[in-house]
Amino acid sequence: MSAGLVVRNLSASYGRARALFDVSLDVGPGEAAALLGRNGAGKSTTFRAILGLMKTRSGEVRFAGRDLTKLPTHEIVRLGLGYVPEDRRIFSDLTVAENLSVGRRAPRPGAPEWTPEKLYEIFPNLAELRHRQGARMSGGEQQMLAIARTLMGNPSLLLLDEPSEGLAPRIVEQMIEAIQEMKQLGLGLLVAEQNLAFARLVASRVYVIEKGAVRFTGTTQEFDAAPEVRDAYLAL
Repeated sequence: MSAGLVVRNLSASYGRARALFDVSLDVGPGEAAALLGRNGAGKSTTFRAILGLMKTRSGEVRFAGRDLTKLPTHEIVRLGLGYVPEDRRIFSDLTVAENLSVGRRAPRPGAPEWTPEKLYEIFPNLAELRHRQGARMSGGEQQMLAIARTLMGNPSLLLLDEPSEGLAPRIVEQMIEAIQEMKQLGLGLLVAEQNLAFARLVASRVYVIEKGAVRFTGTTQEFDAAPEVRDAYLAL
């Protein structure tokens, strides 16, 4: 899986507090994998460690055949690893079209090429709002914009942190359709989620994390066949 993301025995700490314990996972091109866990289980920390946003970490992270372990975050992103954080971070004073323009990067060999027109096709809401400022959009519309702006950088793999959280059911359905289309175009995705129904509909592989350690690895079908995993690590 050299063309995708390979994480092996990734550990990380906040100061003296250990936050990740030997996390291993894989995501291939055109594949969506779900990183499932409760609040505070270590999903966002895993993303931050992969992206080099944590000073104290160990283990191996490879992407597109490159060792990311000692690279700064901006170089990791340049290699084609996109990131949509939970708090979205759109430019609220810019319009939808302006946000997309800010995110534009040159096409990347082996990665889907995104244009505003293509993004308006998979996010029709954004097409209708292209001249609206980010601050005047709903939470679901802002989430779509955050993803679309990141895709304008033409990544080959996308880290999505809690994309369905707080969204209306209608917007969640649109998000599922958009992710399915991204996969068909060859984009790899690692989706951090608590919403099991959402994860089942977008992911073919599941990783369950609890207290910073991966407790289950398997296909979506294997996860569905292991209700004890859901009850132990995901039930509220």
